[in-house]
Amino acid sequence: MPRQIFQLRISLSGVRPTIWRRVLVPGGYTLDRLHRVVQHAMGWRDCHLHSFEIDGVQYGEPDPDGDLALDDELTLHDELDVRLDAVAGKGSRLQYTYDFGDWWEHDLLVEDVVTADADERYPRCVDGERAAPPESVGGAQGHLLLLAALADPGHPEHAAMRAWAGDGFDPEAFDAGRVTTLLRRFC
Repeated sequence: MPRQIFQLRISLSGVRPTIWRRVLVPGGYTLDRLHRVVQHAMGWRDCHLHSFEIDGVQYGEPDPDGDLALDDELTLHDELDVRLDAVAGKGSRLQYTYDFGDWWEHDLLVEDVVTADADERYPRCVDGERAAPPESVGGAQGHLLLLAALADPGHPEHAAMRAWAGDGFDPEAFDAGRVTTLLRRFC
């Protein structure tokens, strides 16, 4: 059977203007690998906990003590044991949450499922807009404060935020080719 490729639109919830990516990933990827795809697509460093919710079922990294039960009604399923094509199809929506302190929610929409192109390498980022917020910026509210401070040289926090975010941080910047390079190297 030919390999299936999932076209996903990853949108960061709760921020304006919208920050999003369109990626092509093999349907045989486990949710653990999909987690790495989201991390590299957003330019994050995987410094925080994460989870997926798909059709009311929670998936994530198991507790180091081996206890997956969160409570009597909710079980965290091991993301290493679940393939994307086993839990999603065209039109499916997956919720991905990263950094339980900043609480970054992502909406992953399966826009299409196609047969792999024999001449193409996967995963691949084909489109997107804007840089993701820096790690530990303080969630959507912290991101808004960062953007306001960076946009106004007269803002009392401008210099501190510029130093914290780094001179290279441009909230409008996005490079699909660079993301593809990272995806292929680390996913």
